[in-house]
Amino acid sequence: MEALEGIKNLSYALDTFYFLITGALVMWMAAGFAMLEAGLVRSKNTAEILTKNIVLFAIAGIMYMLMGYNIMYPADGNGYFPAIDLSFMFGGDNDAAEVLATDIEGWYDGSYYSGMSDFFFQMVFVATAMSIVSGAVAERMKLWSFMAFAVVMTGFIYPLQGYWKWGGGFLDGMGFQDFAGSGVVHLCGAAAALAGVLLLGARKGKYGPKGQINAIPGANLPLATLGTFILWLGWFGFNGGSELILSNVGEANAVAAVFVNTNMAAAGGVLAGITTARLLFGKADLTMALNGALAGLVAITAEPLAPTPIGATLIGALGGALVVFSIITLDKLKIDDPVGAISVHGVVGIWGLMAVPIYNADASIITQATGMAVIFAWTFVASLITWGLIKMIMGIRVSEEEEYEGVDIGECGLEAYPEFTNTSK
Repeated sequence: MEALEGIKNLSYALDTFYFLITGALVMWMAAGFAMLEAGLVRSKNTAEILTKNIVLFAIAGIMYMLMGYNIMYPADGNGYFPAIDLSFMFGGDNDAAEVLATDIEGWYDGSYYSGMSDFFFQMVFVATAMSIVSGAVAERMKLWSFMAFAVVMTGFIYPLQGYWKWGGGFLDGMGFQDFAGSGVVHLCGAAAALAGVLLLGARKGKYGPKGQINAIPGANLPLATLGTFILWLGWFGFNGGSELILSNVGEANAVAAVFVNTNMAAAGGVLAGITTARLLFGKADLTMALNGALAGLVAITAEPLAPTPIGATLIGALGGALVVFSIITLDKLKIDDPVGAISVHGVVGIWGLMAVPIYNADASIITQATGMAVIFAWTFVASLITWGLIKMIMGIRVSEEEEYEGVDIGECGLEAYPEFTNTSK
């Protein structure tokens, strides 16, 4: 009996620790998004984009604690709307005696890891979804308008569609498959970003009067590359942690497979992105290689366990090629996305969802398409309404003068790269 209790204690501790560490890796992705976006915007807009990234993470944590977590994982609900429960903010966790009293045969059907670890892991996911938005609206959005949207996005819009799949809602009931969030996280973030970009409009000078597309290079490609590597590393927590369990041989093998497939998809995306750019532009475009890596990661996120390593590489490679064509197409449509977030997370997120049936026999094309459409429609419409109300109340775009000078000065009152001069005589 004591030996069995010791095994239960160890298993509970191991799976809890696993959740916390993978959650910390996903939290580290916030640094990746910050560095990537800071590298791909102009120097005059760097401090403001960094401010957005750290503030949105704080807002995500607080809103998810206050209401988002209980919306997404309610004690009860009808599959479409969760029951109102705001108890999480007052704390509490699994009772040790009740956990240890669980029959070993039903161990994994109950509370086999800390509830607080689950909250932490889920919270960093909602922050990731909001990080997608910040890059797409960069260089011309008011900081406080962005923060206002973050409150609604992280507290309500994201959690509700998350409930439909991961909280036992109707999408889960119909068999929609999304292992770690190509749809729930990435497509959701991209749909919210698209709604904001359409209302916001393009940056001044991006598109000429005769339809020409003017490139606006980022200020710091080394920083953008660092951000991509940080995101690549964090993605092992993103996908690996979504296996939820580590403490037996089968699940340990599954986590290892997820890690391998995640890495191979990113590698495939890099090579496909840079090769496609070379064929189209005649040059090896670094930004397309970076977006290719992220596209490969987004593509495999919907199903990182079932594919073989070579299959994961091909899924990632198709995502890496697709993102190049998507970025070009959005530019032709005059949808200005400074970092390519809508293409990486939205268009490739759709590809990731639709690729699931290739290796997962439990998925169907129709069900995957339905889930994709529901997530996009809900997030886009809800975000469009929210952005529209914010625009009416406080505006969403900085003045033309502030945009010209840089939003660092207009919104933050400082510069990320100040010039130091000696004026003393």
